[in-house]
Amino acid sequence: MEGDPTLRLRVFDLNCWAIRYLSKRRQERVRLIGEVLQREGFDLVLLQEVWSEQDYNDLKVKLGGYYPFSHYFRSGVIGSGLCIFSRFPILDTLLYQYSLNGYPYMLQHGDWFCGKSVGLVSVWNSASLLLGSHQLHAEYCREKDAYLPHRLVQAWELAQFIRHTSKAADVVLLGGDLNMHPEDVGIRLLRGWTGLRDAFAEATRFEVSGRGRAGCQGTPRASHQPRCLSQGCEDGCTLVPNNCFTDKSELLPFPLGIRIDYILYKAISSFMVKCEELKTTTGAVPGMDVPFSDHEAVMATLHIQRQGQAAGATLSTAEPMLADVVTEARTEVGVGLRVAQQQRYSSGRMAVLALLLLLLQAAAALGALAGLDAGQPFPKLSFCLLAFLAIGILLLATGLYLFHTMEVKMLQGTEEQMRMVLQALQERP
Repeated sequence: MEGDPTLRLRVFDLNCWAIRYLSKRRQERVRLIGEVLQREGFDLVLLQEVWSEQDYNDLKVKLGGYYPFSHYFRSGVIGSGLCIFSRFPILDTLLYQYSLNGYPYMLQHGDWFCGKSVGLVSVWNSASLLLGSHQLHAEYCREKDAYLPHRLVQAWELAQFIRHTSKAADVVLLGGDLNMHPEDVGIRLLRGWTGLRDAFAEATRFEVSGRGRAGCQGTPRASHQPRCLSQGCEDGCTLVPNNCFTDKSELLPFPLGIRIDYILYKAISSFMVKCEELKTTTGAVPGMDVPFSDHEAVMATLHIQRQGQAAGATLSTAEPMLADVVTEARTEVGVGLRVAQQQRYSSGRMAVLALLLLLLQAAAALGALAGLDAGQPFPKLSFCLLAFLAIGILLLATGLYLFHTMEVKMLQGTEEQMRMVLQALQERP
C-alpha cells in the first residue's frame, strides 16, 4: 500500500572486456573490479564480456560474502560473457540467444561465436524484480554499418522478450552494452516498444565517479547536450578518449566520447521507480594506471515504492512517434534482407559452378578409364588438386548458402512482425 518503506537499490553495470589471451591486463582488471564491488556494496551487479568462466568463478569466490547469489549464462562457442551478482535470492533464470549474431566467417569480429544473448534472473526482496543483462552486436564501422540489420533484429527480439516475460514482475531492470547511441533507431525502438526508461535521462543527480568532482552533484538532467568538464564527460559517455584501452580512431567523430552502455527500468504493477543518482567512472582507477575496462562503469541508485493502486500499462505503443520509429527500423531491416538475398544467390551460384566442375572432372575421368581420351592425358596431380579445390568450394558455398537462407528467413520474419505492429499502431484511435 502507499506509504510502504522505499526500497533503495544500488545497481552496477560494466562491460568488462575480459577476453582470455587477448584483453590487455585482464586478470589485474578483474581483480580491481572485484575489489570495487567488495568496497562499494552494491545490491545488484550486471557484467558483460566475462568470457573466461574461471574469471567468473574467481569473482564468485571473492564476492561470496557480499553477493551470495550469482549466475553465469552459457551460450555460443566461447560463451555469452554475461553474469549477474545479487544480494537478493535468485528465484529463476532464463537465457535467450538472438536469432542473428553476425557472420561466422567474420573471424576478426567474433560476435557470432559469442552467441550474443540476454540473460534474465528473477529476484525478490520487497518487490518482484526481473533483472536482465545483455549485449547486442558491435558496430565496428558507423559510416558503413553492415551489422545494423542484425542489431535491429536483436533490439526487436529483446523488446519482444521483455514485453512477454515481464508480465508477472513488479519492476523490470535491464543493464548492458547496447552498442547503440542514445538517438539510434534501435534504442528508440527498444524503449518505445517496451516503455523502458533511461536512468541517465531520468536521474535527479549525475556525477563522474573516482575524480572527486563536487560540482557534478545536483546536475539537472533537463539538457542532454554533451558537456565535457575537466575531469570527465558530463553526458554519461561510457567510451571516452582518456581511457587507454579505447580505440582513439573510432572516437575521432566524437571527441567527448559516446554512450552505449545503459541502465533501463520500468515499473509494471503498483510500484513506482525513480532514479535518484547516476554515476560513471572515467579513465584509470584512482591511484592506478589502468581502468576497469575499455568501457566505463555505470552505477545507478533507484528508489522503488509501492503506490496506492496498480499503475496503468506503461507501454508506449500509443505514442504517435513510435509508428515512425517502427517504420524506420523496418526499412533498415528490409535493406538488410535484400543484401542477404543477394549473398544467398551468390553463394548458391558458386555452389552450382563448383558442382558442374566436379561433374566435368568425373566425366573426364570416366572417359579416360574407358579409353575415349585420345589426346594427352591431364596430369594426375593437377587433376586431383582441381578436384579437391572444387570440393572445398562446393562445401563452403553450400554452407554459406544455408547460413544466408536462415538469415533471410529471420529478417523476413522480423519485417513481417514489424509490419503487423505498424498496422496495429496506425489503426489505433
